Amino acid sequence: MQVQEAFNKLRQELTALYDERESEQITHWVMENLTGYSRSARILHKTDQLTEKQESAFSQYLKDLLQWRPVQYVLGEAWFAGMKFFVDERVLVPRPETEELVEVIVGSRQSAVGSQQPFKILDIGTGSGCIPIAIKKKKPVWEVWAVDISAEALAVAALNALNLGAEIHFARVDILDEKSRTDLPVFDIIVSNPPYIPLKDKIEMRENVLLHEPHLALFVTNDDPLIFYREILHFAVDHLHTGGLIFFEVHEQLSQSVESLLTSCNYQQIRTKKDMQGKDRMISAVKS
Repeated sequence: MQVQEAFNKLRQELTALYDERESEQITHWVMENLTGYSRSARILHKTDQLTEKQESAFSQYLKDLLQWRPVQYVLGEAWFAGMKFFVDERVLVPRPETEELVEVIVGSRQSAVGSQQPFKILDIGTGSGCIPIAIKKKKPVWEVWAVDISAEALAVAALNALNLGAEIHFARVDILDEKSRTDLPVFDIIVSNPPYIPLKDKIEMRENVLLHEPHLALFVTNDDPLIFYREILHFAVDHLHTGGLIFFEVHEQLSQSVESLLTSCNYQQIRTKKDMQGKDRMISAVKS
């Protein structure tokens, strides 16, 4: 099979699951991974024959993709903040809006003032480790901690930290369990992109998410969708310095509720920021 033939076949097959734009985007990503050729270089090599090994990999990629397996899991990679992270079904696929959250954190006024100070920052529910690793690479002098309830997720995060040369303090912690979190130190910044999707919203989600991404990292009960935000703020009473910063990624429909929760806990300078799609997705506040 020639390179161009493989490209055309994959793109055509994927249109059964995705729209044309997304099908083409996934196909370009797969073919670059498979052949090592960039989009422009592939034009010059479109009549090259795939090797036997490449054809075997292509067949497996196609099979997996047609079962709604996310391309990031199929290839074992996801790009975040300009870095390649390893990902599989143990962790969520990093999202572009979470990159925006990282930029908000490192670009905030207080963070900028302390950019040369050894700020201590904690990421709660770290998953692949994309948030703490990206922050550490941008702010090398900061002391960065990351916790997760999942030992499997922490294994992925630790591998990414090793591969990307980022020194992160990892710990297995159930943030909903007060005893589990007691031994953590006091921080200057706390950030979290916790589970926030009510179970009732499952019906609106695509199969690539529902069938393959870890539900533990996605969903909360319908009757208490703010459980993680509330417990993190309870944790912050003794584990966030006065004047410290807290950053949340939130469900667009819960942003006002999270703002109200922060107000009730006497946080100040509460700010909500829209993501690139115009949705209220990031909230920051200062502990008074």
